[in-house]
Amino acid sequence: MAQALAARPDAPVRRGHGHPWLTLLAVALGVIMVMLDGTVVAIANPVIGKELGASLSDLQWITSGYLLALAVFLITAGKLGDLFGHKSVFLVGIAGFALTSLAIGLTSSIGMLIALRVLQGLFGALLQPAALALLRAAFPAEKLGMAIGIWGAAIGMSSAAGPIVGGLLVENVSWQSVFFINVPVGVVALLVGFWVIKESKAESLSKVDWLGVVLLSGAMFCLVWAIIKAPGYGWADAKTLGFLAGAVVLGAAFVFWQTRASEPLLPLSLFSNASVSIGTALMVLMAFSMFGAMFFLTFYFQGVHGLSPLESGMRMLPMSAGMIVASPLAGVLLSKFGPKVPIAVGMLITATSMFLLSRLGLEAGYIDTAIPFALLAFGLSPVMVGATEVIVGNSPESLSGVAGGMQQSAMQVGGSLGTAVLGALITAKVADVLPGHLAAVKIPATAAQVDAMSSAVALGVAPVPPGSPKPIADALTQASHLSFLDGMHFGFGVSVIVAVVAAALALFVRAGRKVEDAPVHVG
Repeated sequence: MAQALAARPDAPVRRGHGHPWLTLLAVALGVIMVMLDGTVVAIANPVIGKELGASLSDLQWITSGYLLALAVFLITAGKLGDLFGHKSVFLVGIAGFALTSLAIGLTSSIGMLIALRVLQGLFGALLQPAALALLRAAFPAEKLGMAIGIWGAAIGMSSAAGPIVGGLLVENVSWQSVFFINVPVGVVALLVGFWVIKESKAESLSKVDWLGVVLLSGAMFCLVWAIIKAPGYGWADAKTLGFLAGAVVLGAAFVFWQTRASEPLLPLSLFSNASVSIGTALMVLMAFSMFGAMFFLTFYFQGVHGLSPLESGMRMLPMSAGMIVASPLAGVLLSKFGPKVPIAVGMLITATSMFLLSRLGLEAGYIDTAIPFALLAFGLSPVMVGATEVIVGNSPESLSGVAGGMQQSAMQVGGSLGTAVLGALITAKVADVLPGHLAAVKIPATAAQVDAMSSAVALGVAPVPPGSPKPIADALTQASHLSFLDGMHFGFGVSVIVAVVAAALALFVRAGRKVEDAPVHVG
């Protein structure tokens, strides 16, 4: 029917169809649903564990299973959008995400919940690259940065609302309600998207590079699996090294095949544009610095300060809320000055924020964290918006889905690497300083006891044996929290260095080509 209407020159065009700003609204609704889900699930985990009898490993897989599916499928999902149409893929993603959310809320089995979260990750992967590709098609090059900035503000708004909405729902309704909330949001996003979005796909592509899909998915799975499991296996463990080796071998095979395939999944000529390559590296470094460091602040708030998940979310509100203002502002600055200066300055502001966070003490108050969090919002936004615009805006429109998938994959891999690598460094630092802090409060401990305590202390937990006298419990708590702070400070210090390196790398970004469908080798 759509083809028949398109063929009739006198066919009426419905009001709002294809309008850039209404397309942005439709895309933002889908993103809000995904981002709400990502932030409210962490709030619900403790209650899920209690009601479904889930272990700590089960709870970790509620998040890890979702992220693994998301990371593995993103580039393939982008390619499917290029081939079959970004609107179609986007709407399938919304419908699938909402339906799996409904199914999760109805399940009473932790195994089924984890399986549905993996499926939800696959549908989430369909959504995100398609969203960026639709913006790329709807907006002219000079307004793309501003559009992505507003899109980033929607992410910030939903991220800010997530912990609050999740806390209210879990405390006053049920853990199931944090998934049910996706259903009405999904229905609205589906209706608006169907009415407003204009279909966009690559006319020159005719098939899926299935061998490329298998090789890339295998490589991404091995890499992300190794990163997720390394803290438990150990970085030098044979299983970790085996999965990393598998990622290298499959990745090399994928690269080789892309030079031979008639319609490659990821045309390597995309990376001949320096801005695309540097933008991808910036997404990895930005996510490494942000997600890796921020992950441990939740342990600081809940373990050291004893805050509830909702109170922890309120402490981090200045960052999420700040992005609502900072992201559109970043889009304006990028449109006016280009990507180089805003991204470099943004990473320097991020480095400053990380430095301030590395000075937090045991008794840090709300204002002590609010200032660096607000700075972080204004530092990260130019990088997220700028690097996204650089990657997607400088890629041919016919490959905008693949470019969007590549941007999202870079963020997922960077965040996973940051969490795992900084986690290993922080744990090692805690193990190094814990004996000294125990000695300072006159608590004797053998090397074996220190090793047994370190993993708990690295999560902000004071391993006080039940029934310990109060003076001993207080002394052990102080030593544990001081050791955790030393580890956290070290982690933020590494993030400062990573942010400075990213700022230097941003100086080599160029605006790149802006012509529609600039030639990229696909044979």
